[in-house]
Amino acid sequence: MQKSLDVITYGEAMTMFVANETGELADVNTFTKRAAGAELNVAIGLARLGLNVGWMSRVGKDSFGQFILNVLKQENINTQHVTIDGNYPTGFQLKSKTLDGTDPKVEYFRKGSAASHLSVTDFNESYFASARHLHLSGVAAALSATSYQLSEHIADYMRSAGKTISFDPNLRPVLWKSEQEMVTQLNKLAFKADWVLPGIKEGTILTGHKEPEAIADFYLNKGVKLVVIKTGETGAYFKDHKGYKGQIAGFKVTNVVDTVGAGDGFAVGLVSALLEGKTIEQAVTRGNRIGSLAIQVIGDSEGLPTKDILGNY
Repeated sequence: MQKSLDVITYGEAMTMFVANETGELADVNTFTKRAAGAELNVAIGLARLGLNVGWMSRVGKDSFGQFILNVLKQENINTQHVTIDGNYPTGFQLKSKTLDGTDPKVEYFRKGSAASHLSVTDFNESYFASARHLHLSGVAAALSATSYQLSEHIADYMRSAGKTISFDPNLRPVLWKSEQEMVTQLNKLAFKADWVLPGIKEGTILTGHKEPEAIADFYLNKGVKLVVIKTGETGAYFKDHKGYKGQIAGFKVTNVVDTVGAGDGFAVGLVSALLEGKTIEQAVTRGNRIGSLAIQVIGDSEGLPTKDILGNY
């Protein structure tokens, strides 16, 4: 009997080596090993808040892959449909250390990885049928043509099954042949979602509009039910299919340590709150709160809170 899940997601997880000292990566001598991946971050954050989460992927039959599996186990994430691939390796990345709140430099070593070989053959209907919500990311869609086809297949299945879908564009231009292809393909996925969560810069690239409301309307006119646009320090703007809209202020952070993972933290807050039946304002506030916590520590998921740490948000 398949255990029921609150949320299911899929994508690539990588072993990440974070520099222990500032400066050029070529000059760094020591690194700390951590796990990374947009969808993995969301899965970890949701699981820490007590949701039953499933994560599907492929990892190599190597020490990096085993490390990822160990992290998933520690975070109580269902790995029933993670394939250990003996033909291709687990990807990894190097990340620089910054102290001034600027974005760290990241170098990826993921071409030809096990996860890039994900395809529709990895889809298990009973596994996805067991979940009430799907979280999709533009990163998984960008891994390869076959992974994009899998994203479409999963989204179409979950829609037909009456499940809710959230979509975070998570733009990775370097993984696409052109910006136009990226925009076209990711918008096709976004139109299949119930909740779309772009950053303001992402929204401008994807829609051609600069104002949050115009970005929201672009997706709402295609059948999306709720668009929430992350606007940086000012928080987030939202508008739903009924025309209900607003801006929720962000949380002031005086010590920004690592900006990577803020958007994933926001997704954790918003998705978890909406699945709990909270209002849009409460959900966006929780998203802002978790996003603010994520940027105050080194690492992509280390700042994602448990229920106790999150408190009343």
